[in-house]
Amino acid sequence: MATRGDDIRAHPERYRVGRGEQGVLTVQPYKDELLPLWRFRTPDVATQSAAALRSAFDAYLGAGDLVGADMARKFLQMGFTRARRYANHPGGRKYDGPVPADRRGQSGAHGRAELPRGPQDPVKAESARIFKQAWDEVERVQEYTSWRAAHKAQHG
Repeated sequence: MATRGDDIRAHPERYRVGRGEQGVLTVQPYKDELLPLWRFRTPDVATQSAAALRSAFDAYLGAGDLVGADMARKFLQMGFTRARRYANHPGGRKYDGPVPADRRGQSGAHGRAELPRGPQDPVKAESARIFKQAWDEVERVQEYTSWRAAHKAQHG
């Protein structure tokens, strides 16, 4: 099992596909390679970001680095989810109150109420749509989806 800071490129068998975008900010060296490409502030920025992440996905796939391809997919997914959050909640705050000290660094509500949705931000909604389209496209790449299923079955 991989731990933070492990070089997963050198040990792809330690990689766990996980659920959704789980692990996206911990798996090295991919986090350092992909995080600078990830932006969603405006539709123009999201378009450039999604294209750069798709290009990275294709490059990883072409090199046989399927862990890298999965990480690029996770960044596309995270572009969608974060842009949707900002579209629905001004300022990006989804839950009321601070995160309990024993839950910092973990995702989820942790007993906090969800804040009401404000008027939808059309700029962020369009950014989310751009990322969703790119994410859906990579989910249709047979070589990638076949590998992911086999990797999950073998390694979890």
